[in-house]
Amino acid sequence: MLERTPLLSIAPEPFDSDDARRLVAALDAHLSERYPPAQRFGPNLRPEQIADGRGTFIVARFDGVAVGCGALRMLGDGRAEVKRMYVEPRRRGQGIAAAVLERLEATARELGARGLVLETGDKQAEAIALYRRHGFAICDCWGEYAASPTSVCMEKHLAAGIE
Repeated sequence: MLERTPLLSIAPEPFDSDDARRLVAALDAHLSERYPPAQRFGPNLRPEQIADGRGTFIVARFDGVAVGCGALRMLGDGRAEVKRMYVEPRRRGQGIAAAVLERLEATARELGARGLVLETGDKQAEAIALYRRHGFAICDCWGEYAASPTSVCMEKHLAAGIE
């Protein structure tokens, strides 16, 4: 008897699709357990910020079931911001978050970004470790994140022409 290998697929999806809304709601619920409302910045991503080539929202599906997501928005200064990274708890540790992050980086390169930035929280050691493994380094926080005592901002420079 042949063993079937589970299939992981990652593709852009409308920010307002049923699966996208479900995953974002699960992310928001997860973050609300760790941070007070003033320390949660995910809801600041709006569909128009990723429309018309200004970014993307992607969904990871494991055997056809949506289990993770991530977004990317261009900031207008040559950088792209990684947003809304989430993988359902039962699917963590299987490389899904890494695959989502790699897809977002590839999209950033396609959109001409020279660097990636992101904000995560100080209570998310697992996320910080993921980003470090993928070449991100801690940097000064900017904008709305600068005044947040729980924000950890990170950046990664993208060398032109390197895949």
